[in-house]
Amino acid sequence: MKKKLAILGSSGGNLYSLGGKEPEKLLEELLLQIEAAGTECESLQFIAANGSMDSVKETTKATLYGWDEHSRKPIIVVEGTLKEVNQEAAILDQEIAGKIENGKIDGLIFMSADPNGANQKAVEAAAKKKLPATGTGGTSMASISSKGVNVISTSGTTGTTNRTRAVTFITSLSKHWGISYRPIIGKVTSSDHTQKSSVSSWKRINIRGMMLSSLPGFIAMALVLALSKIPALSMLGNVFDVMINALPVILAVIAAKQVADLDDVSIVAGIVAGVLSVNGGIIGGIIGGIGAGLLVQYIFRKCVEWKFPATTVNIAAGGIAGLISGLIVYFLIAPIALQLGEGIRTLLDTLVAMNPILAGLIAGLLIWPAIIGGIYHAAILPIVLLEMERTGNSFLGAVDMVGLVMVSAGITLANIVAPRDKGEAAVAAPGFLINVGFGTFVEAAYPFMFSSKFIFAGAVISSGLGGLLVGLFDVRGTAYVPSVMAPLLSNNMGGFIIAMLGSLLCAFMITLSVNLVAKKKVKNKPESLSA
Repeated sequence: MKKKLAILGSSGGNLYSLGGKEPEKLLEELLLQIEAAGTECESLQFIAANGSMDSVKETTKATLYGWDEHSRKPIIVVEGTLKEVNQEAAILDQEIAGKIENGKIDGLIFMSADPNGANQKAVEAAAKKKLPATGTGGTSMASISSKGVNVISTSGTTGTTNRTRAVTFITSLSKHWGISYRPIIGKVTSSDHTQKSSVSSWKRINIRGMMLSSLPGFIAMALVLALSKIPALSMLGNVFDVMINALPVILAVIAAKQVADLDDVSIVAGIVAGVLSVNGGIIGGIIGGIGAGLLVQYIFRKCVEWKFPATTVNIAAGGIAGLISGLIVYFLIAPIALQLGEGIRTLLDTLVAMNPILAGLIAGLLIWPAIIGGIYHAAILPIVLLEMERTGNSFLGAVDMVGLVMVSAGITLANIVAPRDKGEAAVAAPGFLINVGFGTFVEAAYPFMFSSKFIFAGAVISSGLGGLLVGLFDVRGTAYVPSVMAPLLSNNMGGFIIAMLGSLLCAFMITLSVNLVAKKKVKNKPESLSA
């Protein structure tokens, strides 16, 4: 038999600022963890006020949430003033007390509950039945305990989040009942339903995802570099140096958040680890962040098992995890990580210096097969970011812009000017605008490339030409920015413009020719005889 739980409480005083003002999200996270433990919610009484309970009045607007046994979801019972809501809450309190007395509830979760008011009857019934209870809200939990309720764990709300509170609650109850429980971290949404993900922390390590998520930080650094070249803004050169040191911190935070996903706790751990991992560059930041994320999960779980208060759990998990991981990187890993990054950059620089034109041509010819085959984000993007870490722009970043973005723009532009059929123009227009306006969405060219081997070959040839020109002019640049801005972020504005226009026009002319030939064949094709 599944253990049945009742959730009782309010949006609280301090809790209001820590998730209580968004009751749907708070309850969603709690219900997610309840399901993960193989238990289920039987009753719900949650009063959500439009302000902190520390300063509300009877006229404050509020909402009472209850439980729909048919849909198995929270429902709004009544909306009105706090006085009106409390009157309805008293009725619901009596119903929950009846369920407790009849043995339909096995445990309780309190959040800023009111044992002398809205939750009085349920608390009295729980005390008689000696049901296990857990919760947050220092004053209310002390009062609940004094009334004889079997409180197995309690804490204040300071420093907690929706997720850490929920995990703490269910861990305490699961341990009390001897139930196996693995916290659910994150959700994967499909077209027809939501699947819960409870994979281990190790399996959530995704270097490609970390790199992609950190890209805005690298682009911000490139913008600072470009602005610093303006005489009136030369003082931004110092800001660029600060930004370089910030990159490992950004990556550490993203890594810790991805691995642990315990909201603010994992973010704090990532920041602490990242600050201590700066000397290891972005590789050191990634290692520090991953370590912090793994330790956050472990320390968090152990502290909950040892029945530490939730506030202490968060402080210990976030601070100690980040400190341990960061110190390991600082004293042991940073020199190795820094040398590894320098080695990769030096190898690329050496290969480009040997024959930049050939290097650009090869990179351009291979970049489309790389992105279609899924290699780009796994191998090329990390190298681009390693290059940008040192100089703010990249050889492969420039090839990305001319070989992918501009080629996609050329293909889509040709299908706007002379599409094989009218429908293709409508498909091509948004892709062209996004590629030119934002420097991304190269996939817009896929429908046209995959429908014609000549257009596909043209894309590869055009990309090769663009890469050749990047090598010829020794360009360093970046994609993921508007095409009109990209030359400003490069080391050779004129050369980058020529390379961008060269690949765009080549792709445009090849695609235009293919489309015109295809339209001519259709036009000259004799109509089939009618039966």
